[in-house]
Amino acid sequence: MPDQLLIGGSWRNGSTDERISVLDPATGEELTTVASGSPEDATAAVDAAAKAQIGWAQTAPRERGEILRNCWQIMLEHQDELGELITAEHGKPMADAKGEIAYAAEFFRWNSEEAVRLRGTIGNAPGGANKIIVHHPPVGVVVMVTPWNFPAAMITRKVAPALAAGNAVVVKPAKETPLTALRVAELLEEAGVPPGVVNVVPTQNAGPWFEAATEHTATRMVSFTGSTEVGRVLLRRCADRVLKVAMELGGNAPFIVFNDADLDAAVEGAMVAKMRHSAETCTAANRFLVEAGVADDFTQRLGKVMSAVEIGPGGKAGVGCGPMINAAAVESIHGLVNAAVSEGATLVTGGEAMDGPGFFYPPTVLADVTPTAAINQEEIFGPVAPVVPFTDTDDMIRIANNTEMGLAAYVYTADIGRGLAVSERLESGMVGLNRGAMSDPAAPFGGMKQSGLGREGASEGILEFCETQYIATQW
Repeated sequence: MPDQLLIGGSWRNGSTDERISVLDPATGEELTTVASGSPEDATAAVDAAAKAQIGWAQTAPRERGEILRNCWQIMLEHQDELGELITAEHGKPMADAKGEIAYAAEFFRWNSEEAVRLRGTIGNAPGGANKIIVHHPPVGVVVMVTPWNFPAAMITRKVAPALAAGNAVVVKPAKETPLTALRVAELLEEAGVPPGVVNVVPTQNAGPWFEAATEHTATRMVSFTGSTEVGRVLLRRCADRVLKVAMELGGNAPFIVFNDADLDAAVEGAMVAKMRHSAETCTAANRFLVEAGVADDFTQRLGKVMSAVEIGPGGKAGVGCGPMINAAAVESIHGLVNAAVSEGATLVTGGEAMDGPGFFYPPTVLADVTPTAAINQEEIFGPVAPVVPFTDTDDMIRIANNTEMGLAAYVYTADIGRGLAVSERLESGMVGLNRGAMSDPAAPFGGMKQSGLGREGASEGILEFCETQYIATQW
C-alpha cells in the first residue's frame, strides 16, 4: 500500500518529514501514516503535470480512450481490495464501499467513449467572408481537491474526463482518506497512464498547498468538491489568477412526500437517499417535507426502519450504518438534534450519543420539526431525518427552496404530472422523482445556487475540462 507522494511517475517522500496520521473511525486508532506534501511538493507536482500534459494532449483520442478503459477494468479487478481500503479509512459499510468502486470505475468507461466524441463545429460566417471553425482543446493542468466521503469516486469523477480531454492533473485527496487515492493512482499507472499525467499529493496543510499549486503559471483550472464555505475561499483565491473552476459544493436536499405517494416505496427511497454511505453524502435527503395526511404514518414507518439499522464497523456483515468520519462530526450532528428537540421536535428513534470506541451516531428520526429549525438550515451529514409536515403545495415549495443550496431533491407522488411540475419548480440541479438514487456517470451531476458551478458526468463533464477555440479562415 503506497504511503508516499506520486509526482512525475515517482513515489517519493515529502520535502519535509511531516506525516499524516490516518485513523480508523470505527476505533479512533491510527491505521498508518502517509507523507504530507508541502507547498514545494505541490509546485513540483504541477511542474511534472505541465511537462507530461503536452505529450498526453497530442496522444490520439482513441489511445487515450483505450487507456481509460484499462483503468475501468483494473479498478473492477481490485474492487474487493479497494472496498476494504475505503471501509478501513472511511468506515462506510462494505457493500457501500464496493458499490463506490463500481461507480468510480464507471467514469473511466464512460469517458473512454467520450474521448473520441469530443467534436467541434464548422460553418459559414453570416456575412460570407470566412468560415467559422470551433474546437475544444484541453484546458491544461488541473488542480483537483477532493473530499473524504467518497475517497475513490470523487477522484475518478474528475480525473477521468480531464484525462479524456487531454489534461494532466494534480490531486490533493482529503487528509482523512488518502490511502484510497494513492492506491487508485498506483493502479492507473499499471493501466498505462503515462508518468506525470496523474500526480497525487496529500497534505496536512491545505491552505499553503493550494496557494502554491494555484499560483503556478502552468495551472489553468481548479476542480473542487467539498463544503460551500471552503468553496467560497478557494473561489476567491482562484479569482486572482482568473482560473477556470468547477465546484460541487454543499447540499440541503428536500425529500417531499405527497398524500398519494406509495408509502412503502417512499420509505424505501428515503432509506437510500438518507442512509447509503452512512448518510455522509452531499446528495443525502436533509429535510423531509411530508404532506399532513400521511406525515404521521410516514414518520412512524421511517422510524421503525431506521431503528432496525445495524450500527457498527463497516467491515462487519449486516452493518447498515458505519461510524462518522471523526469526533467533531458526531458532536455537530448531536448538537443539531438537541437543538431541534429543544425547539419542540419529538424524537421518534435514536438521538442518543453513543459511547466509544469509534465515532458512531445512531440513525435518528425527528417528528414535527419546524421549517426554520437549525437542523433544516444546515447540511446534517449524518443519519438524522427531520420530518416537517405541510398542507399547502406552494408553501412547501417555498420552504424547499428557502436555502442557498440547490444540489439534490426528491419527490414522491403517484401523480407523475404533479411530480414533474413540482420538480421543475424546485431550485435544484438534480431531482429524483419516485427514486432515492440519482447519480450516474451518464447524467450531469451538479447543483444550482451555492451548491456549485459546472457539471460532472455526462457529455457536459468532459467539456468542463476544455477550452473553446474559434478559428476564422477561408478557402
